[in-house]
Amino acid sequence: MASRLKLVLAASGLTALLQPAFAESPRAVVELFTSQGCSNCPPADALLVEYSQKPDIVALSFPVNYWDYLGWKDTLAHAEFTHRQKEYAHARSDRQVFTPQMIVNGKKSCIGSDRAQIEKAIQMTAKGRPTLPVDIALTEQNGMIIVSITETAEVAHREADVWVLPVLRSQTVPIERGENKGRTVTYANVVRGLKRIGEWHGGSARFELPAEAARSGADGYVVLLQVEEGDKPSVILGAAKSAGL
Repeated sequence: MASRLKLVLAASGLTALLQPAFAESPRAVVELFTSQGCSNCPPADALLVEYSQKPDIVALSFPVNYWDYLGWKDTLAHAEFTHRQKEYAHARSDRQVFTPQMIVNGKKSCIGSDRAQIEKAIQMTAKGRPTLPVDIALTEQNGMIIVSITETAEVAHREADVWVLPVLRSQTVPIERGENKGRTVTYANVVRGLKRIGEWHGGSARFELPAEAARSGADGYVVLLQVEEGDKPSVILGAAKSAGL
C-alpha cells in the first residue's frame, strides 16, 4: 500500500509539473501606459489591478518616463516602454501619446481609466471570438519554459513575433514629489523588459528558453504573439501568463 501511495504521489507531482502555467486562453491583452508623475493615472492603475485579477485577461503596466521632468522620476519607468507607446501611435497614424493610455489587443487606444471604453474596445477587437485566435500553452520542466503555439482560428496574419516579458506581480510606490506627492500607488503586473525569442509562421510551433531568463528576477512572465507591420507593433494574436499572475 505504501509503495502504491508513493507511485500515485509521484505521478501527481509529474502531472503538476507539466501542467500549463496558464490553462485558460485569454480574450484580451490590455497594456496600460502610466506614470508616477501623472495625476490622472492612479484611477487607471487601480483599474488595471482589477483587470489583473481576471483569469481571461492579460493585464500589463508599462511605466513611461516622459513626465519625469515634472519633479518626480518614475522609479519603474523605462525608455523602452515609452518607445513602445510611441510606436503604437505611429502604427495607428494618430500620434496620440498620453497617460493613462490603454492599448487593447495591440490595436485600440483608450483612456486608461474609462472602463466602459475599454470593455467596448475588447469586444471590438475580439470580433465575436471568446478568446484570442492563436492558443499559447506554457509548461515548465527542468528549468526550461516550453512555449507551445497552436492556431485555433483563421487569422489574417500568418507571421508574428514571439515575445517574453518579465513581470512584477505587484509593486507599491510611495511618491514623494510631483503631481502625486504624498500618494502611495500600487501597480499590478509591471513589465520589466521585452525579449523577442522567435518568429511564428502559422500552424503549430514550439519554443524553449531558460525559466531564469524569462523571469529575469521578476515574479513571473507573459508571452505575447504579436504582429509587426512596418516595424511597428500591431495586433496581438495570442498570449499567456505564468502561474501567479
